[in-house]
Amino acid sequence: MESGDTPPSPKPHSQPLRFWPWVISSVFLRLILIYSSETLGFNLSSRPEISTPLTSLRRLNEGYWLKQAGLSPYAGSMYHGSPLLLTVLGPLTATRVGGHLLCSFLFVIADFISAILIRAMGNILQSAYGQYLESLGLGKLFKISERLCSGDIAALVYLWNPLTILTCLGSSTTPIENFFVVLCLYGACARFVPLAAFGWLLAAHLSLYPSILIVPVIFLLAQGIDAPPSKLFLKKDSSKTATPSSEIGHGHVKMTNDIGPPPFSWRVVTHFLLWASIWASYILILCAFSVKQKGGLREMFKRTYGFMLSVEDLAPNIGVQWYFFAEVFDFFRSFFLIVFHVNILFMILPLAIRLKHRPCFLAFVYIAISSMLKSYPSVGDSALHLSLLGLFVNELADMHFSFFLFCGFLGVNLLSPVMHNLWIWRGTGNANFYYATAMAYACFQIVLVVESVSAMLNHDRMLKKLSVPKDEDSK
Repeated sequence: MESGDTPPSPKPHSQPLRFWPWVISSVFLRLILIYSSETLGFNLSSRPEISTPLTSLRRLNEGYWLKQAGLSPYAGSMYHGSPLLLTVLGPLTATRVGGHLLCSFLFVIADFISAILIRAMGNILQSAYGQYLESLGLGKLFKISERLCSGDIAALVYLWNPLTILTCLGSSTTPIENFFVVLCLYGACARFVPLAAFGWLLAAHLSLYPSILIVPVIFLLAQGIDAPPSKLFLKKDSSKTATPSSEIGHGHVKMTNDIGPPPFSWRVVTHFLLWASIWASYILILCAFSVKQKGGLREMFKRTYGFMLSVEDLAPNIGVQWYFFAEVFDFFRSFFLIVFHVNILFMILPLAIRLKHRPCFLAFVYIAISSMLKSYPSVGDSALHLSLLGLFVNELADMHFSFFLFCGFLGVNLLSPVMHNLWIWRGTGNANFYYATAMAYACFQIVLVVESVSAMLNHDRMLKKLSVPKDEDSK
């Protein structure tokens, strides 16, 4: 080790000492804001950027009262969420004193646990990635990047992101959905199959769009977490096995790939699908019992997943679909519904082929794309993938337009409520004012995805260039 590398070594050990004070401060900030909003009557549940027809706690309360009255919770057009959420959160919302306050406390707990799981994911990723770089002879690069603890950064970004805090205050069930997405990814990174299957099934059950995460989850379970391209390990392994024939005769060489990620395991995939089937059976049984004599599972599927895919509610939100389907002719409605939803599916296979060696980063890309193109998005969806981006802070250090994206997201989130107020309350604007901010929001997310993928691929090319001279010298 060179003398120039020794001074930064104490930094990774000093960072965890500052992690918990920031975490506790974020929790106290949420509690103070929740209590203040209840005391002052400051309500964010009506904001279209925070609460959607699928995540609104007020709609869940209406569905619970319909169920208590002996009617179907999906009667009318108020509630379109899971009957399991109705069973868990419904009694809390029906409490006369502090009902929404109890739900907000539950959302604070969900945010806290999600942050801890994100931190654990970051520690797993950074530790394994350092071992991979050591096996490639690039340990010096890892020691330089070790100054930034990606797990701590990602967790603190999630806890202190204003979008996450507003979602927690806005009587939205998005923190619960984000929790199960993070639980799924953590179980996959830790290679704990039952937990990964449980998180994936519940996340897909609550929001449908996380179902596309089955691809990165299978990659994480079957071949391990993010690693440099496999070609680098093959070259390194071939250089190690290229020894004189006399050594081969004495049995000193093992013709196995003992470095790099393990080979793809179909046994683990079968194990995951088995557990997913078991959890799916439990969820369907619980849902059937919950909506028994109130329409059954068929009514539930129509009012939840059918509602998401058909975009029936055209109330304004930060997505790009509501205004489009409000203006399009009914004759073309089915065609464009297929176009919008299939657009997400078309991106699954190409991205999976190109980023199969980085399944956790692939999950981030999928979450970002689905939060941009889903029918009823909210700022809580963006808060999740912006936090997961912190897991790759070392690999994406050279990403372009970072300051531009920061200013763009900040400007759009500040302009969105202003344009909504000019349109709805003051009457000095129209729907184009608000939809312009939604389009800008989608464009910034597209730039974020494109630039992050480009930066990750450039990082892989850099590793290839750094490893080639070492292979040539060894020969």
